[in-house]
Amino acid sequence: MRTGTPPVPARHSGAGGPALLLIAHGSRDPRHAATVDALVHRVRALRPGLTVATAYLDHCAPRIPQVAGRFGAAVAVPLLLNRAFHAKSDIPAALRAAGADLPLADVLGPSPLLLDALDRRLAETGLDTVSAAVRARTGVVLAASGSYDPAADAATRAVAEAWRRSRGWAGVEVAYAIAAGARVPAAVAALREAGAGTVAVAPYLLAPGLLPDRIAAAADGADLLARVLGAAPEVAELLLQRYDDARLAAAAPAALSA
Repeated sequence: MRTGTPPVPARHSGAGGPALLLIAHGSRDPRHAATVDALVHRVRALRPGLTVATAYLDHCAPRIPQVAGRFGAAVAVPLLLNRAFHAKSDIPAALRAAGADLPLADVLGPSPLLLDALDRRLAETGLDTVSAAVRARTGVVLAASGSYDPAADAATRAVAEAWRRSRGWAGVEVAYAIAAGARVPAAVAALREAGAGTVAVAPYLLAPGLLPDRIAAAADGADLLARVLGAAPEVAELLLQRYDDARLAAAAPAALSA
């Protein structure tokens, strides 16, 4: 278990190989694209020689049709935490419409690296995440955007339980900015009622924007509010893991038929 925030080691590969096409949702909030850009810089630093490009589903440019055809070979990696509607429908449909027959990597969650990134963001608030005693008296609200997809909701709740169990938090309550389920104030109150001495809100979101702002505005009753995951080193490492998995999976049938 990693309870501190050590740097994530770089995993280098030589130049060449398919490009990594990072597909983000997009937002009218300029902080969203700035965060995606910062994350791309981290990925490039971790994997020198790898071509990394970004395309957006909505609101931002460039869009998928503008980018998908630029490369002889590429792997599309969705910048998403859950397999909800965007992952299951929007991104595959956009790639098809662009005529891009690209391997599509899995979404980022769940992953131990995301738990490490959540730890990092909580440590930045001043919380002593290394101390087992501090964790045992701290309750955390895992504040996600929310989804009407039951499988996505179950996945978020599984992340919360894995985080509670592996770190020894006093409790982890899930709250959503949209969709059904508890909101942040109710989750904070539940942790207080259960006896948590300190309550922190940890956004389970990748970039700033409307929903993170909504979560922050509702977190007045908590003692601590962490930043979104953003360009955390663990997120960059995880993007490369998903890229590698999809690249190797796409190469396997060709190798077997050779």
